[in-house]
Amino acid sequence: MNKYTGAATVFLVMALSAAAQQKPVPDTIPAGIDITLENNKASLSAVLRPLRQIAGAPEAFYTYFWEFGDGTFSFAPQPVHQFKDTGDYEIRLYATNNYDDGKAPKGKPRKIKVKKTMYAATGNPTGFFQGSDMLAMKANRMPKPGEEMVTVIGYRHPGGAGSVSGSLLMFYNEKQFSQKNFVVADARAYHGERRSVMDSVLAFAPTEELYLPLAGPSAGIAGNAERTATVAALLDEKKSMFREQHVWRVENLRAGEEKYLFLSLETTPQMIKDTNAVVTISTLFVPDDPLMPVSQYNLEMQIVASHDPNRMQLKNRRMNYRFVRKSKELSYKVQFQNTGRGPASKVSIGVAVPGMLNGQTLEITGFSPKCILCDSAYERQSCLDTVVRKDSIFFIFNNIYLKGLRQEGVEDEDSTKGFVKYRIRFSKELKKLPFSSQASIVFDRNAPVITNRSKGRWMPGISPGIIMGYGIGSGKNKMPFGLPAGSLGFSISTYAPYRVYLQAEAYLGLQEKNETLVSFSRDQRDTSIGDRKFIVQGRENFEIVSRTTMDVVPLHVRYNVTSWLGAGAGAMLSVVVGEKRQDKKVVTAMELSATGTATVEKFERLAGAVKESFAAADGALFADLNLGMVRAGPSLGVRVLQYLKDPQQRVFFYGIWRF
Repeated sequence: MNKYTGAATVFLVMALSAAAQQKPVPDTIPAGIDITLENNKASLSAVLRPLRQIAGAPEAFYTYFWEFGDGTFSFAPQPVHQFKDTGDYEIRLYATNNYDDGKAPKGKPRKIKVKKTMYAATGNPTGFFQGSDMLAMKANRMPKPGEEMVTVIGYRHPGGAGSVSGSLLMFYNEKQFSQKNFVVADARAYHGERRSVMDSVLAFAPTEELYLPLAGPSAGIAGNAERTATVAALLDEKKSMFREQHVWRVENLRAGEEKYLFLSLETTPQMIKDTNAVVTISTLFVPDDPLMPVSQYNLEMQIVASHDPNRMQLKNRRMNYRFVRKSKELSYKVQFQNTGRGPASKVSIGVAVPGMLNGQTLEITGFSPKCILCDSAYERQSCLDTVVRKDSIFFIFNNIYLKGLRQEGVEDEDSTKGFVKYRIRFSKELKKLPFSSQASIVFDRNAPVITNRSKGRWMPGISPGIIMGYGIGSGKNKMPFGLPAGSLGFSISTYAPYRVYLQAEAYLGLQEKNETLVSFSRDQRDTSIGDRKFIVQGRENFEIVSRTTMDVVPLHVRYNVTSWLGAGAGAMLSVVVGEKRQDKKVVTAMELSATGTATVEKFERLAGAVKESFAAADGALFADLNLGMVRAGPSLGVRVLQYLKDPQQRVFFYGIWRF
């Protein structure tokens, strides 16, 4: 018997216990592995720092993931594993601290040497695959920024004679997020899987003309498991959704074989911090045999701030209000786990329903533990009861047996978990306001466990607008600044907002022209124009000014009081982008004819024009009212402006259509 237990381990445990009694234990203490090896039988246990309880949360506890170095694994706290062959193995431990305020303990692989085999080798716990699925995935914990996690990809022979070869693909880092969320730090293959490239998949796969059905309940492109697609089209769709991918070749998978690939994923420093976000890792298995279906599995994981097995998530939580209709369905999932020391026979889940959702449209799409609905159950039969109220929904599992995570003899972590998935629609009045939901979970008569808030948000959206208006006003300047008699403008703002929002505007005014009398004089002198004789009646000098202005609103704060009334205030900058000045001389003269008749004529002469760009500028403050479809659509408005440099007031009447 070889025992990998030494004085160092005992000392570490004693030191941790003593430190815990004096002051909080630092969360940088690494995880240790205690191993007792007898021939090919290894008994494992973890040496971990004391937990640091989060105030008000359920009792803190550890969950475990063990990787034995031979392609098998366990989620048991103290597993006993039997190796099939002699050789050197690296055992890895990943412990997750639930309801603990520190970081997950980090550990290093522990090497052991198996010199002799005496017992039958043990495999992995059952229940990894669902139904007839060829693919399955599990993660040791939900992704948390700054932590390492392990994802297990399991694949198996679908049954029948002969062996199967093909390509195993993994897609990650969705393009819907602006940043990368994961880095694959290590991929551990124990069954001869070799790295390949995307181009090789089509070389082994059937031709593009052969359509392949997507198999299994996990297959769900665009939510339709029945649709078919070519291999090339399927790969193109995945590449359009994900930034990165890895490919492995799998050879000669025999009937009944189940194999596993282990990936260490590091969450990036810039990982999305929204704890309501759901990230997806997708896998495909493309068999070389054209008669076999393509298998697909999507692992959806919620970003967490702390590890809590009881959580609520909203899929596709960011929506585009422009394209959402009242018939739009939201998909929720409430996950729960009995972390106690004994089984639970009743689990009650109360869910708060946001005001803009209609609880009467509830549709349950899946739940576990599997049972029937209570309205068709006999007395004391395991069943799920549903109670819908105006502002809440209750899901009640009655007469079940849900094992406790710390119950003696429980090694399958999944047997302690359950979930409810449901769809719900918006109510009649669909407002563009954020909304949230939260669940309260009660196991038997224990204190309720409150989940995270699952928040739904709307994308801001872009709303362009067209403005046409007419400006009037008075000032010392006969050509006042800003918004002339005819103005065409454009605006941009968020789409259909309900609360305070910003709007920017730009106007290009029609060209203004103003003619001003500068001087007038009377003159009775005679003059000749050609061969004609005139007596000058008067001389006038005019100044002609033509200008083109541009008005920009860089700051405009608006608030929609109701769906038909909106108000705003802001600042406007008016700039003379082009100005032309020209002098005009007018002479009024009377012609003397031989017959004694008199004819009065005017003679004009224009001097050279002086042009100038960006000749002047002025700023103004304004207040504004809109009546009509103020969120999206046509409305009428009036704006009162007070200019600062050239004190004047202007009123601008306009119509706007926000698209």
